[in-house]
Amino acid sequence: MELRFSPLFSGSSGNATYVGCDDGQILVDAGLSGTRITQELQRVGVNPGQLDAILVTHEHSDHIKGIGILSRKYDLPVYASEGTWQAMESKIGAMAAKNMRVIVPGEDFYIGSIDVTPFPTPHDAAQPVGYTFELSGVKLAIATDLGSVRDSWLKYIMGADAVILESNYDPGMLESGPYPYELQRRIRGKHGHLSNDDAGEVAAELVRAGAKQIILGHLSKENNYPELAMQCCSLAFREAGLAFQEDARVFVASRDGNSGMFSVSAELRWER
Repeated sequence: MELRFSPLFSGSSGNATYVGCDDGQILVDAGLSGTRITQELQRVGVNPGQLDAILVTHEHSDHIKGIGILSRKYDLPVYASEGTWQAMESKIGAMAAKNMRVIVPGEDFYIGSIDVTPFPTPHDAAQPVGYTFELSGVKLAIATDLGSVRDSWLKYIMGADAVILESNYDPGMLESGPYPYELQRRIRGKHGHLSNDDAGEVAAELVRAGAKQIILGHLSKENNYPELAMQCCSLAFREAGLAFQEDARVFVASRDGNSGMFSVSAELRWER
């Protein structure tokens, strides 16, 4: 059985990722309208009515905008930490009690055959998490909205075969860009977002630990662009003695639509 995933949207304006296998189908975050997320799921061959769960990383609007409508329309359980539930419950509309599931960072649970582990992340939210997904000896990690590089979250994603990793901003673009100083300080703070430089260094560490696919995600529209994120990652690979696009494949997730369907199995591959 293979683990499949598709970044449907990845950026400051909205985030959603599909993860699934034969007996478990998951949506991680729903930061756009229910209509747009439904359209992208269908474009990668997923029937939203057959989803088994929505997992939430944190309560910011670019991660929860469509959660309420999707849960109500398709009767989907929503999994989030206690702190996230407290912060987002008033924002997503009425929810059926049976569909409100509380998770504990560090404690795994199963959706179908997929072993899901939420892990704490350093971000300016109530109780944010990332996720790892394990199936048949392979592992996928989603690690975005990370204010700083810390062992507390790195330990969860090390050894993953594929990682969706935040590469949010270029420091020079952020400093000279349109954002006010306080917002700049928040973004580059210890509970803000991960820069291209930090993402490149983490990606190189992940590849040394066995990762074969790195998907750079959550790029800022105003303070980054895909070619720059890739250049920084390429430089970090060279400094680590790794062959870029040979020791591992590196992609940039699309901000405005799906990036194709990936798979994690004994023979890693990517489908467009």
